[in-house]
Amino acid sequence: MPHQRKQHLDTLAITLLIACCLFWGFQQILIKATVAEVPPLWQAALRFAGATALLGLWCVVRGVPLFARDGTLRAGLLAGALFTGEFACIYLGLRDTTASRLTVFLYTSPFVVALLLPRFVPVEKLRGAQWVGLLIAFGAVALAFAEGFAGHMVTPRQLRGDALALAAGTLWGLTTLVIRSSAMATASAEKTLFYQVAVTAAVAPLLSLALGETWSLGYSARAWGSLALQTVVGAFASYLAWMWLLRHYPATRMSSFTFLTPVFALVFGVALLDEPLTAQLVLALAGVAVGIVLVNRKPAG
Repeated sequence: MPHQRKQHLDTLAITLLIACCLFWGFQQILIKATVAEVPPLWQAALRFAGATALLGLWCVVRGVPLFARDGTLRAGLLAGALFTGEFACIYLGLRDTTASRLTVFLYTSPFVVALLLPRFVPVEKLRGAQWVGLLIAFGAVALAFAEGFAGHMVTPRQLRGDALALAAGTLWGLTTLVIRSSAMATASAEKTLFYQVAVTAAVAPLLSLALGETWSLGYSARAWGSLALQTVVGAFASYLAWMWLLRHYPATRMSSFTFLTPVFALVFGVALLDEPLTAQLVLALAGVAVGIVLVNRKPAG
């Protein structure tokens, strides 16, 4: 029996989205704390290999078929390639530009979804007020990270990093587009995620080797703890929840919630790293909240 797609986000969806964004914000702290010990793409390879194994075990226990023919192979491999490209651009971009600049460019993804998805799925079209909400939320994120743009000469290397960050945001949006506008729209959340983590687990080690990263498994307990959280909660549980949400709720409205992730990262920086609580951060939280409300407000009448 086909599942019924909902046209608005309910309490369950909002709760799951906020929980995912909270962890994704914390995950930035984890990656930042671990990247000095574990090379970036090797870190991604370990993370997604672990997630692929966990997802495979989950599917065996729950009897979810991963390899049945259902017409999703081509779209699934494309989504996996886009997902892999997104993470490669993020890690490579961080070598050349600041985390704050990368974050702002990465969160152009909701605009890619809002611009392109309605061409394939008309019910995803946003009204004028919802576009205003997206712009307010993005402006709030840009305000929060404004220090990453001020007082610095932009070098060619930084421009390259910015371009990679923008590419990552575009690839993220395109991944959502492929999932929602192809046969994958009716695939299980598990199979949708499997395409992405499995392709990344296969390709990331090759990219790591191409970049000359040093491989090792002799890391500290702290590094392994970080990798475990990134794998179990991040690449497995939270991404599985996101894929389930994409299957049941409007992607354009879900995407507005992702603006919470970078703001939550700043909040965790204040709470865990004793970074200062600034007026910019408070305004950013308020702006993102207003934007999300506008995007998800039901039309009058």
